[in-house]
Parts: sequence; C-alpha cells; structure tokens
Amino acid sequence: MKKSIVSKTIAFIFLLAMAAIWLVPLIYGVMTSFKSELELLTAGFKILPIEWVLTNYTSLLVNNTSTPLVSWFMNSLFIAVSHTLLVLVVVSFSAFAYSRLSFKGKNALFSFLLATMMFPSVVNLIPLYKIVDIFGWVNTPLAMIIPGAAGVFNIFLVKQFMDNIPKDFDEAAQIDGANDFTIFRKIILPLIKPVLLVVALFSFTGSWNDFLWPSIVFNDIDKMPITSGLQLLQGMYQAQPTLLMAGALIAIIPTFILYLFAQKYFLQSMSLSAGVKG
Repeated sequence: MKKSIVSKTIAFIFLLAMAAIWLVPLIYGVMTSFKSELELLTAGFKILPIEWVLTNYTSLLVNNTSTPLVSWFMNSLFIAVSHTLLVLVVVSFSAFAYSRLSFKGKNALFSFLLATMMFPSVVNLIPLYKIVDIFGWVNTPLAMIIPGAAGVFNIFLVKQFMDNIPKDFDEAAQIDGANDFTIFRKIILPLIKPVLLVVALFSFTGSWNDFLWPSIVFNDIDKMPITSGLQLLQGMYQAQPTLLMAGALIAIIPTFILYLFAQKYFLQSMSLSAGVKG
C-alpha cells in the first residue's frame, strides 16, 4: 500500500514538473506580449507586466502594410481548411478502395505506398517544387492545398479502422441492391467519423504549422501564410521581442481553439476500433 502511494506521489511530482517546464515559458511569452519594449529591457525577469499595453498587437494588426499579419492569418486559415477538406475526401475514398474493394495488385500497391513512408519528406522537396512550378502553383494556395492530400499515413490509419468494420454490413446492403458508393456513403462513412476527426485534426494542425514548404513556394508578401510571414517578421523586428511574441501568439490562436473544442473527441478517437462493434 505504501509503495503504491509513494509511486503515485513520484509520478504526480514528475508530471507536475513536466507541466511547469511546458507552461512557464508559454505564460511568460503571453505576458511578454503585453509588456512595453522598455519594461522588458529594464525590469528584469518578471512574469506579470508592470504596465499592461496593447501597442504590440495594434502595431501588427492596424495599418501595417509591411507585415500584413491579418492577411497572413486569413491565408493560412483558407489553406488549412481547404487542405483538410481535400484530405478527408481523398483519404476516405482511398482507404475504402484498399479496405473494401477487390482489384488486381491491391496488396502490392498498398505495400509500395507504405514503403514510401520510410523516405524522409525533405527528399521530395526539389521534385515537388518542380511539379508545382510546372502547374503554375508557385505563390498560390494550391501549392499547399493539393500536395500531401493523399498522405500515406492517413490512408493507412483510416484503412485499419475500416478493416474492423464487419463486411456483413456490405453484403447485406448489396443484397438490397446498394452499389459501392451507396455502401460507402450510408454505411462506412458514418462509422468512420471518429478516425476522420483525427485525420482532420492532424491535417489542419500540420498545414497550419508547416514552415519549410511555404517558405519555399511563397515569395509574395501578401500571399504568404502566417508561418512564413512570421519568419519575415523576425527579420524585421528581431530587436523587438515583445512584438515578435505578439505575432507568435496570434499565430497559435486557431490551433489552441481547435484543441479546446476537439480534445475530448480526439482522445476518444485514438483507438482504431472505437465505436465499431462486431
């Protein structure tokens, strides 16, 4: 009994320390964004501002043509939402084909797709840029929306979930005259909503937080997403950390809100067999 109490206490202290290590810099960053530049340089290490100011946010958001943070934010929002919707369509249909349909070479093709996951993504940057350039997508949202829509990991995740759905459902629907699309739309799709939610969360946050690829395909300031825009912001205001922190906090707002509303469903959906009964 005592060993159990001791182990729980140690685990609690460890988790509390890890939470502090993660939370203290975040809280300090939030508070820094409400400090003046002079206070940050002269007041030393203090969590709470002596005087709360909004000048860092107004400088970035109001009448700022050199760093159009609002435009960057809206660009990222459009790209992330569009990419997520496209991923859900492509991945759900692809997983359905690999899980429920029969065609020649299906297993070999799926094994080949899984093998491509072994290659680091940076290997694809040059050929992918060449393809995007040929299609004329450089400096357009399509350069971030379309590439990666058929992510192999997402297809694998949804396929594994579908494999747990009894095929008796399909056979019963076929007896009633349903075709493959009807089976997908009326039977499979409602059952795979939990895993599609996980894919949507991964896709949105991945697209929103992507830094390397947008830095390569965007050089027009007004068309940049917020991640590459923050890089430009850092170059312009590297001596003003309070301003940079305000920009960084604005950039994390969507993913933070998404986490607040979706954490319950995200945790419930992590099991591939959740909600599916034989």
